[in-house]
Amino acid sequence: MTPATVLVVDDSATKRYLLVSWLTRAGFTVVEAETGGAALSLLRETEVDLVVLDVKLPDLSGFEVCERIKTDSAFGVLPVIHVSAHAVDVVDRTQGLNRGADAYLVEPIEPDELIATAQAVLRYYRARQRAESLAARMIKLAETTLAINSASTLTGLLQAAADGANQIFGGPAVVVAETADGDGLAAVAGPDAAVRPWTVEHHQTASGSTVRTERPEAWSLVEWPERESVAVASAKLPGDRSPVYVAVPASTQTPGFPVLRQLSQAVAAAVEAQRSYDEEHRIAVTLQRSLLQSRLPDVPGLEVAVRYEPAGAQTEVGGDFYELTMLDGRLLVAIGDVAGHSLHAATVMAELRHAVRAYAVEGHPPGAVLELVNRFMRAVLPMESATVCLLTLEPDTGRVRLASAGHLPPLLHVEGAGASFLAPHGPLLGINAPRPDDLEFVLPPGGTLVLYTDGLIERRDSDIDVGFAALAQCAGQVDRSLDAFCQRLLVQLAGAGEQADDIAVVALRRT
Repeated sequence: MTPATVLVVDDSATKRYLLVSWLTRAGFTVVEAETGGAALSLLRETEVDLVVLDVKLPDLSGFEVCERIKTDSAFGVLPVIHVSAHAVDVVDRTQGLNRGADAYLVEPIEPDELIATAQAVLRYYRARQRAESLAARMIKLAETTLAINSASTLTGLLQAAADGANQIFGGPAVVVAETADGDGLAAVAGPDAAVRPWTVEHHQTASGSTVRTERPEAWSLVEWPERESVAVASAKLPGDRSPVYVAVPASTQTPGFPVLRQLSQAVAAAVEAQRSYDEEHRIAVTLQRSLLQSRLPDVPGLEVAVRYEPAGAQTEVGGDFYELTMLDGRLLVAIGDVAGHSLHAATVMAELRHAVRAYAVEGHPPGAVLELVNRFMRAVLPMESATVCLLTLEPDTGRVRLASAGHLPPLLHVEGAGASFLAPHGPLLGINAPRPDDLEFVLPPGGTLVLYTDGLIERRDSDIDVGFAALAQCAGQVDRSLDAFCQRLLVQLAGAGEQADDIAVVALRRT
């Protein structure tokens, strides 16, 4: 038997001496009390595993003391064995058992009978405690698994795992994993909760989960309890990925480490999914940027700046694009958005961008270019739709000729007059409808023209007019650096959170 502490409660010194002697010789640690009140007080001060309780006490009956023990959450669930030399009939034994006792022994009591009964009761209660503890830990494990699978970033996932391990095992916890780039990260739980860079020495680990015991010095990220060793679960999915490690105090573990192993496997699966997501997103963004213009033209008399930010919540590529090209002394500027987020949307975007450039090279004005591109889309891509804003700008005179295919209105800022939206009209590409004449105006010296896609101003929880108003307010003052101006628009309008759509911004200023 695992060592246990027994409280013997009896007002008879002789009888108490016998009970204490028998239990002590059997390997139990024994504490004593003469009355029911003293026993209840002692239970609040001493950690006891079993109570051996006389039925006849001077202050309270043993039945009442047992009932208080069983109904007081401060004591936990303590097993109680009644012993009696007087209340020995069936009615007494029935009352004792009905009021919470786990066993009822009548004198004369044989030492072996007492020891065997105590061991049997303790075996049952300890099995019950293990089952209840395991059930509680499994509930917390399920909650932790939900939290780590709900995390949108690897750092958030690791912190959720460390916090969950702390809740499950009730002590310090460390969770270590590598990013998709092979950089080690460690999350710790507790007052100093944080995710920080960490390099751990990898052990040879087969697919699955294993647990080993290590010295706390190897896991010095947290302060471990004194004279405590560390149980380290390493979990690895099939493939060449590095393992995920979960480290907790070894004293918190049950034989076989069932919960710790399951937690490490859940973390490994979630980390693998997150790393795959991060890799796919990085590949998608790289592909997206490769389809966009890499170098802007240097145009005397004009300052140009662009920004492109992919959607943070999408692993797939999108359909936003921009184009700035010098053609016959005029700057061709285009910005557009193909419907959807997918590789197909990106390929449609690439075809659309090349078509715009091809027809513009032939010398067509913006409206005619859009008309030809629309015919191209209806013939080659009949199921697709897109919005485009296209203009030509003469750097010397500032003369602008602009056409729109269902795109958001450009914003014009003029020193002294503030910011206002232009009002070009035209059906989006993919629809067979008449196209209005181009909008013509002059961009004055110092004037700034801003073209953008809907990710900059549209939000699911507000009307688009709110976005237009916010953009006009932000653009009420244009920074001396056009790059800084575009960056400020992104920060103030898109915010620091994860954006739901791609954003493209093109700004032109006549100097």
